[in-house]
Amino acid sequence: MNFRLFDAPLREPSQFVGFAGNRIDRQSENRADDAVEKALGERSARLMLMHGGRLYLKLDDGKFDPWFEAAESQAFEVSLDGGVLLGLSESGPVLAVPAGIEPENLPETVKAIDYRSVYMQGLIDEAAAGALAQGAALLAWHASHAFCSKCGNRSEMRAGGYRRHCPACGTDHFPRTDPVAIMLTATREKCLLGRGRHFGPGMYSALAGFIEPGETLEEAGIRLGRVVYHASQPWPFPYSLMIGCFGEPLNEDIQADLNELEDCRWFFRDEVRSMLERTHPGGLITPPKGAIAHHLIRAWVDSE
Repeated sequence: MNFRLFDAPLREPSQFVGFAGNRIDRQSENRADDAVEKALGERSARLMLMHGGRLYLKLDDGKFDPWFEAAESQAFEVSLDGGVLLGLSESGPVLAVPAGIEPENLPETVKAIDYRSVYMQGLIDEAAAGALAQGAALLAWHASHAFCSKCGNRSEMRAGGYRRHCPACGTDHFPRTDPVAIMLTATREKCLLGRGRHFGPGMYSALAGFIEPGETLEEAGIRLGRVVYHASQPWPFPYSLMIGCFGEPLNEDIQADLNELEDCRWFFRDEVRSMLERTHPGGLITPPKGAIAHHLIRAWVDSE
C-alpha cells in the first residue's frame, strides 16, 4: 500500500473529523480547585448546557447557538457546582454545565438535541463541536464516578472538573478515555468493510472495536502485516477516542464473527467510490463525512 495522502497535508488528518475542532486552551497547568468558581465569576464566561445526552441550543433566526451566559443559564436549573472548566477561548472562560430542566419544559426558543444529531446535521461550528465532545465526556465521567471505587464513599470534584478526590480514604480519581481501534484493512485494489446489525440501511464501514487490557492496536479478526496510523477522533459516547489506522492484510479469507456483524466482505475501489458518492446501484453507502471511518475510506479511495 502506498498512501500518498501522508506526503504534504495542509492540515493534520485528525482535524477533519467530527468533534475534533476544539480550539480551547485547556489550561491544564492552572487547574486549581476553585477554577470553576473563578471562571463563573467572569462576565465573559460562556456555558454549554447539557442534560441526558443532549445539548441545549438557543434558536435565533433559524440558527443554533450553543452558548449561554452564566446569568441566563439559571432559568434552566443548572448545577453550577457540577460544572467543569473546559479552558479559555479567545473571548473568555468556557464551561460545560449539567442542566436540570427537562427537554419538554424548555421554552420554544431553546431546543434539546442529542450529541450525535448535533454533529451529523452540522448544527454548530467545528470549534463548538470540539468543546461539546470535551464537555460531554467529562460530565458523563462525573455522573458515573460520583463514589470512590476504593472505599465506596462519595468523592468530590477538584481541579476544575479534571479530578475527583475521596475525603474518606484520600484516593484521587482521574477522567478516563476508552480507546477504540478502527481499522481499514486494504490492499491496492480492495478494502474490507463490514456491516453491523445496528447500522442504517445499506451502510458498510471500517471495522472497529474497543481495545481491551493487554491488547495491541494490530489485533483484529484478520492477520495484519504493516499498520499505519492515520487520524484519531474524540467520541463522546460516553468518553472514547477512535484511533483510525490502515492495515495491510496477510490473508484474504474472511472469518467474521456474525454475532456482531451482519456482513463483512471485500470491496473494490470503484464500488467503494460509488458508495462514498451515494451512487451505488445497490444503494450501499459509507458513513457520513464527520465520521473517522469516512475519512479512512476516502483517503484509501483517493490514494491510487
